[in-house]
Amino acid sequence: MGEIIDGRQVAAEVIESVKAATSVLEATASVTPGLAVIIVGDDPASHAYVGAKSRMAKECGFKSVQHTLPAETTQAELANLVETLNGDQSIHGILVQLPLPKHLNCDPIIQSILPEKDVDGLHVVNAGKVATGDLDGGLVSCTPAGAMVFVRRVHGDDLSGLNAVVIGRSNLFGKPMSALLLAANATVTTAHSRTRDLPAVCRNADILVAAVGRAEMVKADWIKPGATVIDVGINRVPAPEKGEGKSRLVGDVAFEDARQVAGVITPVPGGVGPMTIAMLMANTVKAAYRKAGVPPPKF
Repeated sequence: MGEIIDGRQVAAEVIESVKAATSVLEATASVTPGLAVIIVGDDPASHAYVGAKSRMAKECGFKSVQHTLPAETTQAELANLVETLNGDQSIHGILVQLPLPKHLNCDPIIQSILPEKDVDGLHVVNAGKVATGDLDGGLVSCTPAGAMVFVRRVHGDDLSGLNAVVIGRSNLFGKPMSALLLAANATVTTAHSRTRDLPAVCRNADILVAAVGRAEMVKADWIKPGATVIDVGINRVPAPEKGEGKSRLVGDVAFEDARQVAGVITPVPGGVGPMTIAMLMANTVKAAYRKAGVPPPKF
């Protein structure tokens, strides 16, 4: 029976470290980290995420600014706001909540954020630094950074001799996750929908990371006994036992069966999810430290 990683507990520990780092920066450099979040439109899920991010920023002692723009905001108006925030010396992190309304092109907006303020880690400069192993020079995308916190807690900082398999090759998660594992000296396979005999590839993994967006696709017999399983999937499936029309969240791994085989496993919900906001706060503190010319803490 595998050990379950409590993502909420680990995230709370990261947040405590962020609060301590914020206090130190204020005391030594008179700098308060500043985070600006931009949301366009009225999507309820996006507003819930942004609310959680803004509340956490305030809890961490940050200057927290939220810009709520109407759905009909133009590309130029959004670009102008980002440009203004780029020039605001009190703002160290800028986050544009995705998805944007369909008439807006998100990529030019994301790429217009200064790389040193790109706390989501989505700018090509930050992606490039992760890909080339320069983890101290850029900002790492929050979800893979959070997943790596789990991996390090189980296996330490050096993954030499361990085989890691990442199922998924997205720019948002799969590719940076593979790069982070490689930088920690794991032998990494990036698997995907075109991989031949995917179950056999997965059975070779000491560390298996699932990020495909298919509910409970990874079965127990795909997992090497004793492996560390990180489930990044968030899928909503029908839950008639809760009542008509009800649903529940599951990951990409068939959790209950997989737990019988894995050594360590993350649940969904309550695994990687809580780490994403925690690492966003960590990135904002890092950005503020760098702007102040002070070596940032590690999280």
